Amino acid sequence: MATQVIGAQEMLGYGGRDSGRAAERAAERNRIRMAAQMGARRGPTPEVLFAKRFDNSRLVKAPDPVRAKEMRTFACVMAVLFGLIMMYGLQHLSGIEYGYKIESEKAQLQQLQEQNRQLRLTEAQLSDPARIDALSRELGLTIPAPGQVVRPDASLDSNGPVLAETHPLLPSMH
Repeated sequence: MATQVIGAQEMLGYGGRDSGRAAERAAERNRIRMAAQMGARRGPTPEVLFAKRFDNSRLVKAPDPVRAKEMRTFACVMAVLFGLIMMYGLQHLSGIEYGYKIESEKAQLQQLQEQNRQLRLTEAQLSDPARIDALSRELGLTIPAPGQVVRPDASLDSNGPVLAETHPLLPSMH
C-alpha cells in the first residue's frame, strides 16, 4: 500500500523537477509492482477497497411455490391455534363471570328469603286477634249487633238483606 501512495505522489508532481517523465516512470513502476503483487497473491483481491452502492430496486425475487405452500400452511395452523386459544379464554372468562353472577343471585335470594321471613313474622304479629281486639277497644269500637254486618254474598247469611230482583213477565196462557 505504501508503494501506491509513493507512486501517487510522484504522479501528481510532488516528487521533483521533471514531473512529466517522472510520472511516466512512476506509472510504469507501479504497473510492474502491481503485476508482481498480483502474482504473489492467492486471488484477485485488491488492496484498495472502494465503496460501491448497490441498487436492488430492479431485482425481482423468484417465486418459490414450496415455500409459499409452507407459509400458507403455517399461517392456517397458527390461525386455528389462535382461534382455539381465544375460544378457551372466552369460555374460561365466561365461566368466571357466570360464577360471580350465581353467587350474587344466591346472596340476593338469601336476602329476599330473610326479608320474606321478617314480613311473615310482622304479618303474624299484626294479625293476632288478641292485639286487634285490644286496639279496637282502645279506639272505642264494640262488638257488632246482629244484622249490623252486611256480607257481600247474601246467600251465606239468611238473616241479611236481600237485593231486589226483576223477572221478565212470562206470556200468559189463555
